[in-house]
Amino acid sequence: MAAEVPIQDPTSQSNYTKIATTNVALDWTIDFEKRYIYGSATHQLVAREDVSEVMYADPAATLMTGLTGFVDSFDTHALDIGSVEVEGKIVETRLDPEHPVMGSALHVPLPLTHAKETVSVKITYETTEKCPALMWLEKELTEGKEFSYLFSQCQPIYARSLAPLQDTPSVKLASVVFECSHARVHLRSRLTMPKPEPIPSYLLAIAAGNLRYRPFVVPEGRTWQSGVWTEPELLQDAYNEFCDDTPRYLAAAEGLAGPYKFGVYDLLVLPHSFPYGGMENPCISFMTPTLITGDRSLTDVVIHELTHSWFGNGVTHAHASHFWLNEGWTTYIERLLQELIHSPGHRGLSYVIGYKNLVDALELLIIGFDVGEDPDAAYSRVPYDKGANFILLLERTLGGIDVFLPYIREYVKTYMGHSITTTQWRDHLYSFFGDREDKIKALDSIDWDAWFYGEGVTLPTKLEYDLTLVTAANDLADRWDASRNINDPSELDFKRSDIDALDSKQRTVFLERMETYPPLPLDHLLFLDSLYGFSQTTNSEIRMPFYLVMLKDPTSPIAKQFAQQVLDWVIGKDTGIIQGRMKFCRPLFRAVNKVDREATLAAYYSARTLFHPIARKLIEQDLGLNAELRQ
Repeated sequence: MAAEVPIQDPTSQSNYTKIATTNVALDWTIDFEKRYIYGSATHQLVAREDVSEVMYADPAATLMTGLTGFVDSFDTHALDIGSVEVEGKIVETRLDPEHPVMGSALHVPLPLTHAKETVSVKITYETTEKCPALMWLEKELTEGKEFSYLFSQCQPIYARSLAPLQDTPSVKLASVVFECSHARVHLRSRLTMPKPEPIPSYLLAIAAGNLRYRPFVVPEGRTWQSGVWTEPELLQDAYNEFCDDTPRYLAAAEGLAGPYKFGVYDLLVLPHSFPYGGMENPCISFMTPTLITGDRSLTDVVIHELTHSWFGNGVTHAHASHFWLNEGWTTYIERLLQELIHSPGHRGLSYVIGYKNLVDALELLIIGFDVGEDPDAAYSRVPYDKGANFILLLERTLGGIDVFLPYIREYVKTYMGHSITTTQWRDHLYSFFGDREDKIKALDSIDWDAWFYGEGVTLPTKLEYDLTLVTAANDLADRWDASRNINDPSELDFKRSDIDALDSKQRTVFLERMETYPPLPLDHLLFLDSLYGFSQTTNSEIRMPFYLVMLKDPTSPIAKQFAQQVLDWVIGKDTGIIQGRMKFCRPLFRAVNKVDREATLAAYYSARTLFHPIARKLIEQDLGLNAELRQ
């Protein structure tokens, strides 16, 4: 980590501060057999400064690239670059040696270009087998098992492996044009996506497979559309899970943050190898199938993803050091919506769950990344949960939600379509309340440095939450802890109905509290599972923390007894369904690795190719595997 927060994006090699893409046209052909995409990316770029400072001029350009004249730089990673045209004329370019994180800078010579003038650059290329953004699935790994499947994941810096781009959140694309065809099918589609609001490159996305669509009923008076995409075999279940809550959540979000700007809000339920709970791609959030439980208990994840339409997709962090502006604001609004849609207790419950994750990895909110440092390697829950707690503190310090809500709306209105830093955000906050001395005094009372740069196992300010829904879960866990000295399980005063009144999140809180205690005796833990059936639940949000309770002491008999069961579940040995979501697979691989490393590695390598390339990289980092094995 760097001692200071960088001004420019430390993960991009493009010269976006001098000349930047405003529009890009992607002409792609998908080849499922060879597993690559080939075609072109045509950029319309606008100079941000006069030509003497817009591009690298001789002699600097010549020294850096071996080219003479003025040069634009694009980010690429694992791409096979073909020809490059500038204003319709083929030019000589240079591709730098590959940096392990940032990839290779592609240098393109340009004509003299003055500030605000435009220039067109067309790059012909193809992806390669090392592309970390793409997941290719054989038909046997899909629900229908008849057609192959492809999907992408570009956040945080993988869009450069999908196309040569200025791959930084500081550059926002006003429009994207897709022309796509299948290499062996006479089918071609064209999609022009002029965005009501520009988007950063990490929101570029593609999915291709046997997909079907079903629309949701949208509340009267709303101008947007909404529905769900997925494979036909999953369509009815996906529709039933999300059809009511998604439009309701989006309408509620508009009430807080202002009008929804993107026209369409769809969900795409992906295969189980998708490494995240959701990805906020504009107009269509990519979602994990683990949310489909049949009881709609996990649909709140949709609140988080759609809230990004304002915080992230709309108002965007300038680069990775300010990532908390995306996730902290989104998590805060998500929890506020839970209070408005459900109850104050639901908001408090989410903060308690988040706080447990936060304490496990409490660190800086604003990270000073070194140039070329991998933002995925520093990923944690801190931007989400410390960020949300910080904004909750601001809400309370300034006088409550009635005082804070007008600021939220003005913040979105001011910066929608822009990429900003933490300093810009704070300056705007002070400016909004600038004519109210009491509010400025309240803001000055906050220890900003402690929140932004402080580390430790507690938050800088202790916050109280509504514990209405937490108490029942904690009380049950406390009873189990108090029972550890009863030797005969038949004398334990527990029954199956103990958890009947607890919803999915409350059961998670129960298990997370159990994990904070010393491990219970073997017979107690086996009795707990026989009563509550957590090892057989299809709800991964419950099954994962249950397994962590079983594995807490890696030397214990219960850990050794459950180790293989956990591995089989993660790799889908008996079900054919892997737990590709990193929220589940990474902590479980880490935990079982402490119990039986040999079995862990054997299980992982048997299913390695089923995990997304991003998940593979981080799992192998967790397991301490050599770099050459992570190729």
